[in-house]
Amino acid sequence: MTIDLQTVPVGSRPVPPVPVPPERELSTLRFIATMRTNGIGCWPASAYEVPLRRRRLLGKVRLTVSDPEAVRRVLVENTGNYARTAISIRVLRPMLGDGLLISEGSAWRHQRRALSPAFTPRAVETLVPHILSATDEALAALEGPAAAGPVDLFAALQHLALEIAGRTMFSVGMARHGERLRGYLAAYSERLGRPHLTDALVPLRFATPLDRARARFRRDWVAFLDTVIADRAEARSGRPRDLLDHLRAARDPETGDGFTAEALRDQVATMILAGHETTALTLLWACTLLALDPDAQEAVAAEADEAEKPFTRAVIDETLRLYPPAYIIARSALGPDVLAGQPVARGDSVTISPWLLHRHRRLWRDPDAFDPGRFLPGAEPVPRFAYMPFGAGPRICIGAAFALTEATLALSRLVGHFRIARADERPVLPAAVVTTQPDHAPAFRLTVR
Repeated sequence: MTIDLQTVPVGSRPVPPVPVPPERELSTLRFIATMRTNGIGCWPASAYEVPLRRRRLLGKVRLTVSDPEAVRRVLVENTGNYARTAISIRVLRPMLGDGLLISEGSAWRHQRRALSPAFTPRAVETLVPHILSATDEALAALEGPAAAGPVDLFAALQHLALEIAGRTMFSVGMARHGERLRGYLAAYSERLGRPHLTDALVPLRFATPLDRARARFRRDWVAFLDTVIADRAEARSGRPRDLLDHLRAARDPETGDGFTAEALRDQVATMILAGHETTALTLLWACTLLALDPDAQEAVAAEADEAEKPFTRAVIDETLRLYPPAYIIARSALGPDVLAGQPVARGDSVTISPWLLHRHRRLWRDPDAFDPGRFLPGAEPVPRFAYMPFGAGPRICIGAAFALTEATLALSRLVGHFRIARADERPVLPAAVVTTQPDHAPAFRLTVR
């Protein structure tokens, strides 16, 4: 069964459940506690209707910006005035080192220039066989559990995304290192990756007890990555080109400089962490949405054997609107500015939330509904700087094209192979800490088509 979902009235589209926002501003203590468990619960209902919110928290002015022109100002026009916050550096650096995601200034420009050739459409095309082979093996492995009863699809998708990351990065599967890698990622996200009150209050130049624990983690993490990279060098023999090949060959076109061994390791960590996490979450949320919408699911299945997959891509785009993996972008103002008509002072905290932007009442029609038709060819243009699942401006995610290709192909294969339905009626709610995770691993029923 297929259906032209672009002609379906928006009011008839399913609305996935979300936590009810508080009616009023949270107290400081409740705000801090909520940020550690589910950051999207910090914003009151009014935040989805106003262009800018201002409040004082822990002695600092905090601005939440939901005006597209103000977003452009922060991320494009005046980027030099807005730096990463101490919290984001503390949380991310132990995992990513000085890789592209958190580097600044000339170091960031060098990395961006050197890495860009690795993510051109032609380079991404060389990685497609790795995506397809890993996906097909994952589908075959799911057939047995699917026949036996409910499936923990999130765990399977996390395994798939990590397998794709391993193959596209190293041309090898993750049979040897996958379990340890998953262990490192889980251990960090469960405790060390959660922002703590001391991350905001203690100046970055002073180490907190949590910082020292993160440093111990980093020593083990770095040693592990060095082992994986060394093993890949030994295993390399006539395999297809991969991201590590591209990174080793990368040169800054202005200086001719490549990456040192340490810098190469930080880029590998960035690609593995950012790539697999984004893909697993996007696929999980897409499956959750398609389970709510059988017509949309059948439209995806109808494209499975087609070279072009516009509707499947639209489902991915709409999934990223409703559940952006990176739900918040935080910056600290280095000097005065004006955003949405409001003054910004040096030291003010400026937050841009894709979660808020993508569900803002003034920017989107029926913003809480699942409507892939928004992103089909011929649809009304998406508001500029109101949709930014991969960020915006010069620091937009360099791997966005790869991530979209990966998610589209994997979802198409999955839905083309299985019909997907929920195994229970418990709602799946987003719980955002560093990324927009589900509040529990939902059970699914998979039926081979």
